[in-house]
Amino acid sequence: MITDILTIRTCYHCGEDCDNQEIQIVEKTFCCEGCKMVFEVLNENDMCTYYNLENTAGISLKAGQKVSDYAVLDDEEVQQKLIDFENDDIIKITFYMPQIHCAACIWLLENLYKLHKGIAQSKVNFLKKETYITFNKKETSLRAIVRLLASIGYAPEINLNDLSDEDKKQNTSKIFFYKLGVSGFCFGNIMLLSFPEYLGLNKTIDNDFGQFFNYLNIVLALPVLFYSGTDYFKSAFYSIQQKRLNLDVPIALGISVLFSRSIFEVLSQTGTGYLDSMAGLIFFLLIGKWFQQKTYDTITFERDYKSYFPISAIKRTENGELKTVALTKLKTGDTIIVKNQTLIPSDAMLIKGWANIDYSFVTGEAEPIQKKIGEMIYAGGRQVGDSIEVCLTKVVSQSYLTQLWNDEAFTKPSSNFTLTIDRVGERFTIAILLIAFVTGIYWLVTDASVVINAFTAVLIIACPCALALNIPFALGNVLRILGKNKFYIKNTDVIERMANITDLVFDKTGTLTSNSNNELTYEGMELTNKELFLINTLAKKSTHPISQKIAETVDGRCLTDASLDRKDNTKKFQEKIGQGISAIINENSVRIGSEGFIFNMDISNSRGTFIEINGAVKGYFTLKNKYRFGIEKLMTDLQSRFNLSLLSGDNDREKTNLSSMFLSQQLYFNQKPEDKLQFIKNYQKEGKKVMMLGDGLNDAGALKQSEIGIAVSENLNHFSPACDAILDAEKLPQLDKYLAFAKSSMTLVYIGFALSLIYNLIGLSFAIQGLLEPVIAAILMPLSSVTIVVFGMVSTSLLAKRFGLSSEKKHK
Repeated sequence: MITDILTIRTCYHCGEDCDNQEIQIVEKTFCCEGCKMVFEVLNENDMCTYYNLENTAGISLKAGQKVSDYAVLDDEEVQQKLIDFENDDIIKITFYMPQIHCAACIWLLENLYKLHKGIAQSKVNFLKKETYITFNKKETSLRAIVRLLASIGYAPEINLNDLSDEDKKQNTSKIFFYKLGVSGFCFGNIMLLSFPEYLGLNKTIDNDFGQFFNYLNIVLALPVLFYSGTDYFKSAFYSIQQKRLNLDVPIALGISVLFSRSIFEVLSQTGTGYLDSMAGLIFFLLIGKWFQQKTYDTITFERDYKSYFPISAIKRTENGELKTVALTKLKTGDTIIVKNQTLIPSDAMLIKGWANIDYSFVTGEAEPIQKKIGEMIYAGGRQVGDSIEVCLTKVVSQSYLTQLWNDEAFTKPSSNFTLTIDRVGERFTIAILLIAFVTGIYWLVTDASVVINAFTAVLIIACPCALALNIPFALGNVLRILGKNKFYIKNTDVIERMANITDLVFDKTGTLTSNSNNELTYEGMELTNKELFLINTLAKKSTHPISQKIAETVDGRCLTDASLDRKDNTKKFQEKIGQGISAIINENSVRIGSEGFIFNMDISNSRGTFIEINGAVKGYFTLKNKYRFGIEKLMTDLQSRFNLSLLSGDNDREKTNLSSMFLSQQLYFNQKPEDKLQFIKNYQKEGKKVMMLGDGLNDAGALKQSEIGIAVSENLNHFSPACDAILDAEKLPQLDKYLAFAKSSMTLVYIGFALSLIYNLIGLSFAIQGLLEPVIAAILMPLSSVTIVVFGMVSTSLLAKRFGLSSEKKHK
């Protein structure tokens, strides 16, 4: 019997016992043909690094899934429900994979291209257990990809009747609540069976009857340990495999000590053990986790789906009128207008116009793709050219836009602060383990009856969970509050970088100036109604503030002519960013732009926006800038804390007005997009931390280069992945408050860390002396986490009120 036990081997791939069916290859043992096959596939493709990252990291394949189960994926209608993007060459799709559990899983899934040449790229979101795969549809198929994933143990969870992320979360929540319910039920009954001991009546009860209660407690403790508490053991195990110590290691160790000592005492009839403490520990830990997750889900939900992006769309109503509406109000079947350089918010069908779609935000390829009427256009593309009309075939998915915004191409390095906290948490865990073992050895020599209580209490009470929760909850609430005040920030890293900003660089047109109620004057030859119509038609196709103002101004003048042919036959629409637009409209050549653009000369100081029709320059429009209300006060407030600079693509006519705002005289005019980018780089070489504010149209490079890029949006239908935040233009005068609030919030984060450390030190002082029962420690540990969460959220909410920022939901 002993010999048999000693000869049982574990599977090299998944770690399960091989029983009597062991299969060997190259001196490695496998539990089934499935695990052996995966090893052979990885070995043939030189991918055995998978096993170096995690020993026995694979998923057991004893109960493999049949390939025939995926035949439904050949159906085109089914494919359209699943895929995120498709063009002539590639398909992008997101799979939910609950099997993802460790670093080796991530490594393998992100190296799928080595297993199949048709796979171009794969990325893993570990927290969501999702994998984003891009594959060449000419070399493989969706079914083949899923079969490959299933063959290596990562079969995607595909439910065609239920594809939303929300439902996946609900399924996960059900499992969690089952675990919470089991632990609570067992904990209550163990306490009930232990009542005689609590009341000192155990000596008056028949010994056999009392021992029977103890055995019942063991039975009740088993589902708590092996079901409700499994997540802590798995997390600790994978952490140790990675040669790191996470926050669950001391918890798992404490639970193990309580259970093993209890089993020993009950079986040897030397005591009743600590099963009530063990069950209570897991129960209260799960309650703390429930509270944390509920709060975090609330923040995440608001960020992803409740207008996290302040963008809207121009919808054509049933009576033909154009109306600007929020994306959240768009439905399948709605018709929207997509202008030049405007993001397509949802999958749609082209119904009018000439589509030239730039999918660089989705595929990385900047070459526009032409689409004909009746063809599909996918979310995330930008129209390059004339305005088009599309009919939505899916509702807008803000979570998909979030994925675009958080793409690696637009992600800046994490702050050193966050990385430092991660290291502190790991070292704190090591320190707690050392203190626990020293405490255990001390009491083993001094008073053996205190060993278990003291050792376990130290492990539990000093769990550094609060350290890890401080940033996501405090700064997560800051994100929520700023979002309520129409300042939409990408992630908490932006807030941390915001606290260290030294220089603010502003664009002028559309940022400091308002696009509405500006005075537009015209100088030159008198324009006919036909010429006004041509100007209006071209200007409306651009999203630039000056173009929009020209269109608005001339529109009313040409509408009064009933004899005018208003047919819009536009060809060869082009826009040279920051310079001008041109097109052939009803066989007439029309150009609108700067003096240098019209005359094809390097003119450093354009007099205005010129008009050229059929080769003849008609005149030019001059826009008298109207600065946003409160800008002068904002600049005065900012001058005391930051260095301010202005980068404008316009001429220097406004230099006198701007000089009174920018006392440092850092004013630069006639700046092209590349000039702005180089300016930011030069500042950074000097060690400055730069925040760039622009309208997101001509400033994408500068926004991306700066430490923090903020797109100031007035009509709320622009979206620039290059930015770190989007600010509603009407809230620009509040910028000083937002920056001060962000910096003060970081102070609260430090205070939260201090509170956590103080709590741990006080708790340790009692635990080391053996004065703290494990069950009390189990209550206090999640209570400390809850305290930090509440402190972070309440303190940041109170801080917001101090700065005059709304932190409550607005009811319409």
